[in-house]
Amino acid sequence: MYLDYFGLQEAPFSIAPDPRYLFMSEHHREALAHLVYGIRSEGGFVLLTGEVGTGKTTVCRCLLEQLPENCEVAFVLNPKVTSRELLATICDELEIAYPEGNQSVKVFVDRINAYLLANHAAGRRTVVIIDEAQNLSVSVLEQLRLLTNLETNREKLLQIILLGQPEFRDILARQELRQFSQRITARYHLRPLAYEEMVSYVHHRLQVAGLARAASTDLFPRSVLRRLHGLSGGVPRMVNLLCDRALLGVFAKEQRRVTPAILRQAAREVFGERPARPVALLRWVGVGVTAVAVAAVVAAGVYFYDGGGEGVQVLAAQSASDEAVDEAPPGEANEAGEARALDDLSWPGSVAPDLSGALALQGLLARWDMDVTPSAGADPCAFVQELGLRCLRDRGNFRTLEVLDRPALLRIHRGEHSYEVALVGLDGDRASLVVGGEERQVAVADIEAHWLGEFTLVFREPPDYSGNLHPGARDPFVLWLDQRLAEIDGRDWEPRTRPDYDERLVQEVRRFQLSRGLQPDGIVGSKTLIQLGNALGSAEPRLSEAGS
Repeated sequence: MYLDYFGLQEAPFSIAPDPRYLFMSEHHREALAHLVYGIRSEGGFVLLTGEVGTGKTTVCRCLLEQLPENCEVAFVLNPKVTSRELLATICDELEIAYPEGNQSVKVFVDRINAYLLANHAAGRRTVVIIDEAQNLSVSVLEQLRLLTNLETNREKLLQIILLGQPEFRDILARQELRQFSQRITARYHLRPLAYEEMVSYVHHRLQVAGLARAASTDLFPRSVLRRLHGLSGGVPRMVNLLCDRALLGVFAKEQRRVTPAILRQAAREVFGERPARPVALLRWVGVGVTAVAVAAVVAAGVYFYDGGGEGVQVLAAQSASDEAVDEAPPGEANEAGEARALDDLSWPGSVAPDLSGALALQGLLARWDMDVTPSAGADPCAFVQELGLRCLRDRGNFRTLEVLDRPALLRIHRGEHSYEVALVGLDGDRASLVVGGEERQVAVADIEAHWLGEFTLVFREPPDYSGNLHPGARDPFVLWLDQRLAEIDGRDWEPRTRPDYDERLVQEVRRFQLSRGLQPDGIVGSKTLIQLGNALGSAEPRLSEAGS
């Protein structure tokens, strides 16, 4: 409708997953690299997760254009099916013949196995890509796991790429799916675009559609782009919807550029009369940060966003040592000063694994000088809330935990069994664990080999805090926050007459978040509170203090 008006060759903000419009941010490049790795690896599962609209399917379609000629692909778009229906879909995609009206899972599996063997003998690879994987049932996931059992001495014959929303990671963390999780050879969580990335994304799409760079800059002024990022949370699909409606508004009003008023109207049309909360607040969304923010914390890393307004944790790349560790008694180091390997730490024979969670929580709370005895199966977050504390459940690696600097609960997986431990200290490549009520020194690399990244840590909320604080709110907690930031900055505090979370204070919070490696979204949630406590020297147990 507005193409001729702007001199465009095609609609620049279509939400169709067209690979020509793929904007390769750092995170999209990493996501694509993970998928390519999955195609070229020895087999198994590759997992790509991300919030709705972050570009998972588009990245995957870009992958399809790069596949070698000897690769055959089955693309499953609707996984909300039974095991038999999924197997039938895979057969249909790969053109595997099966008896008409067949209802037998065994027949499907036998035909697929025969096909995989024939492909392997012919030097061909077979890949199954499943979109919306969070809709897969546990029984279907188990059937997929069994499909990957067919293998040679060097590689599996079937590779499966799973694309899912963030909640799929929670599903895979279930106890009954631990075998499935252990077969995932590569994982990546695709996050929305940071502000500067979103600016480049908008200009990129306009230029692909035929608009010159200078014209695209005039069409979307910087002031409008900042508001656009706040409304969309950097999620590409929401950016597309808002930009498309904004261009339609410019066309209807016969203007030459998008104004704040036109963007507000576009938001009302997209979100409804009351603009929705920014998509960046959704649970488990990952958001990238600029290179400046990254450099303030670590030279290189991977970023995760917990959606509680908490932005980015800088996660250094995991590294594991393959060197053997000499035998040493529990809790002691060997002659080289190395911590004992986790594989040498047998589970205490007198302790049932189902009691490990209560013992780990008891060991963690002991660091808070709390002598309590949780019951077996007690939910840690519910239990600590009754003690006046709060908990944060998240996913990351040891760099995440080092940055947060709080004791945490981890689940260790060994073979078909798993148990809870409390991480109570970190000192370089050593960790202090409470296992079955006993504290032991363990090599970090050996823990990483048995840990899928989930953790739960405990912290104390400040007075008057009633939940995530968003820009524009009026909340008594603002007075405490303003005073504490002044203390951290070393400046005199000027008392406020009204508890408004105004733009000046939001900017101070964003600067603090940047300095601590968090997403500078101005939202004060769990991770920002923890980092405020770290900066203020709060009297809470620390991993670094216990490990020193």
